[in-house]
Amino acid sequence: MSDQGTHETRASTAGYAEAAGQLVDQYESVAFADVHHDVLHLFPARAGTVLDIGAGSGRDAAALAALGHRVVAVEPTAELRARGRAIHAGAGVEWVDDALPDLPVLRGLGHGDGQGHRADDTDTGTGTGTVRRTDTDLSSYRRFDLILLTAVWMHLDAAERTAAMGALAGLLADEGRIVLSLRHGPVPPGRRMFDVTADETVRLARTHGLHPVHRSERADPHGRPGVRWSHLGLRGEPAGI
Repeated sequence: MSDQGTHETRASTAGYAEAAGQLVDQYESVAFADVHHDVLHLFPARAGTVLDIGAGSGRDAAALAALGHRVVAVEPTAELRARGRAIHAGAGVEWVDDALPDLPVLRGLGHGDGQGHRADDTDTGTGTGTVRRTDTDLSSYRRFDLILLTAVWMHLDAAERTAAMGALAGLLADEGRIVLSLRHGPVPPGRRMFDVTADETVRLARTHGLHPVHRSERADPHGRPGVRWSHLGLRGEPAGI
């Protein structure tokens, strides 16, 4: 099935389209539980709504859908979306062409704006492939119990991170959680990454009413020299506070 997305190329996704095949193989070579073992306790214990931003190959989105969650996978790179839908056909994941920092589709700002922001193909989980839904009503996804950003945040510059944190806070359900990872170390050729610390990210989160519930660091699961990761869990305020 062809991909009719026209989402503009963004500096934050530089290098991903060209290396999509290699990256998908890399992502799929590591299991969901291994990548997220430090933060699995932060994920919803009961079926809920999950937003996976920068979903890549769909590895995490498919694993979360298999646990009974209703999952929206946001991926701005068409080449990765196409491969993700193909690899995880039947997973019941809704793929959306949208991007940080503004997430105009999910926030109801981009329908019909002529900029290529739209809901993309939906995998119905029936085993019959995908169903084209170019005007998907995302109103039922206004708030998410879990927002997952794996290896995404450090691609945004300071102004984009400020705007993005506000957008995420607005999409988070009461007492929902944001789980994100930050890459530290050498930047691959052709990519754009910034040296973003966990401390800086927590400070920014607090300005939007989000508070840390988890922080950890670990070595790179792919064993790349000089690369390490920070993992953060952020939580919104309970309703009424």
